[in-house]
Amino acid sequence: MTHDNTAAVMTKFQAIGASEMFDSEQPVFPMDHDVQNMSESNLEKYRSIEAFAKSMGVDFYPPGTGISHQVMVSHGYVLPGSLVVGSDSHSNMYGALGALGTPVVRTDAAAIWATGEFWWQIPRTIQVVLTGRLRPGVTGKDVIVTLCGLYNQGEVLNSIVEFTGPGVESLSVDERMTISNMTTEWGALAGWFLVDGRTIEYLRRRKRILDLKGIERFTESDLEDWSDNPPQPDSDASYAARIEMDLDMVSPHVSGPDSVQVMRSLKDIENERVQIQKAYLVSCVNSRLGDLEAAADVLRGEKVAEHVEFYVAAASKEIQTEAEESGAWGVLLEAGARPLPSGCGPCIGLGTGLLEAGEVGISATNRNFKGRMGSRDAQAYLASPQVVAASAIAGFICGPGVADSTTPDYRFEEYEREVTTERVNILDGFPRSISGRLVFTPPDNQNTDGIYGKDYTYREGMTPDEMAAVVMENYDPEFAGLTKEGDILVGGFNFGTGSSREQAATALKFKGFSLVIAGSFSQTYLRNAYNNGFVCIECPEFVNALRREFSDEITASILTVIPGDQLEVDFEVSSITYRNEVYRFRPLGSVPQSLVVAGGIENVVKNRLGIS
Repeated sequence: MTHDNTAAVMTKFQAIGASEMFDSEQPVFPMDHDVQNMSESNLEKYRSIEAFAKSMGVDFYPPGTGISHQVMVSHGYVLPGSLVVGSDSHSNMYGALGALGTPVVRTDAAAIWATGEFWWQIPRTIQVVLTGRLRPGVTGKDVIVTLCGLYNQGEVLNSIVEFTGPGVESLSVDERMTISNMTTEWGALAGWFLVDGRTIEYLRRRKRILDLKGIERFTESDLEDWSDNPPQPDSDASYAARIEMDLDMVSPHVSGPDSVQVMRSLKDIENERVQIQKAYLVSCVNSRLGDLEAAADVLRGEKVAEHVEFYVAAASKEIQTEAEESGAWGVLLEAGARPLPSGCGPCIGLGTGLLEAGEVGISATNRNFKGRMGSRDAQAYLASPQVVAASAIAGFICGPGVADSTTPDYRFEEYEREVTTERVNILDGFPRSISGRLVFTPPDNQNTDGIYGKDYTYREGMTPDEMAAVVMENYDPEFAGLTKEGDILVGGFNFGTGSSREQAATALKFKGFSLVIAGSFSQTYLRNAYNNGFVCIECPEFVNALRREFSDEITASILTVIPGDQLEVDFEVSSITYRNEVYRFRPLGSVPQSLVVAGGIENVVKNRLGIS
């Protein structure tokens, strides 16, 4: 799946020199991100994507059809046991139907179009065992918000999260979509549920709808096979860790502000009467029919507070029609909700209703990074549709009823596992060592919104120099002016988390950084980096040492620490030397070296296709 970024993938596809799709039935193009933008340039982009899709025989869904992930699941592209990748970080959502859904980056997408293949490092798997069942008023959103808040020290980073246990049966498919969708924010590469009767019933209902449209994605025989032989782990499957959660103990919770790693019980935050100016019921995580109806139940007979703007958009046109027929849509509008077209909109910081400086928003979206939904001087909280609706009425963060503060116990058990390292020779053309001035940005979870802001992400035609000039602007507005070519950037843990925008890697490369060192990386960020021939290495000991050394300099007002010292990275012995201290990192294997030597995966694909 590629959405509005299909235009950028087309450019890469053409740059490779490819002239036809390896398999035109593999790609799907649903437009969803910038659908409110009626400028001629954006409309022309949509027209060019549609024309390209037609010429290649690819399924195209115009703006207004729905958010890409909803289109993928509701139109039958996501099936149990399948591998479904999307050029968007929330492709994890496909795991709700027993598929392996995971994000790829734009360069990967172009390579898949051309060859039908991409590279992927198999991650560890963490088992999440759910017991009990959710109490009335508690939602799937509360489950994933609680998990993100309880286990916020990288426990599931770059893993596959497998949801299992007797509690899964009580979760609707919509709730599973919400949970698997936000495993992205939790740090996982994929989050999937085992196939059961609810999965089969959902697919059977979708099949009836698709049959009426003359579309066959799967057959009755497929349904019977998935029911009789559902995709499931092998009996001797190996897990890196296990988490247990009693759904009976989950209560309404709120994320934020400005981080999904920060969690508070609804009861706790209600006592503070945190005033809001905007509320949102939009996005791929929580704007399906059940979400709209739950919010409508709260709003029925009520009015949105005078000082609050409440924005609502259904996950798809089909869902909006269903909500209109059920009466939920009318209730939302009568209460004062402001409708938006089906699409990403304010969730991605595009279109109407963005947060302005000094404002506070409560949102049923999946991501609340500083600056993502508008001004970086605003604050954003995340909650369930019911809490968003109740807060819109009251004008401050609260729930529709009496909340409690119950939180499940911590039950994380990590298993010992053998760690192997690939020791290979340095390939011809790969540097044996790199030296440069240290540039230290200490916070963990530096996200792609901060590295390359939303104001530029969908602005096509940005030159390398223009991208370099705005790199890290949403993190530190002074960053570009403080740094120079040849510097080595050192970040914290989970560097590059968030959306899958490729520019967050290429902008640092264009700025002239030799490489990035971090305690750990988002795997999607690593894909983007190596696919563009940009070196990234993990060395948690070095990051922790810098934090100790510069603890006095690390303050809210000093975001970028540049002490003036050089450091040297030796790839032959896998070491970093700084101020006469040596730190070891895992050796770089042949795959990342080969991508760097080739100058990125585009050149690898060209060689594969015999294009000079």
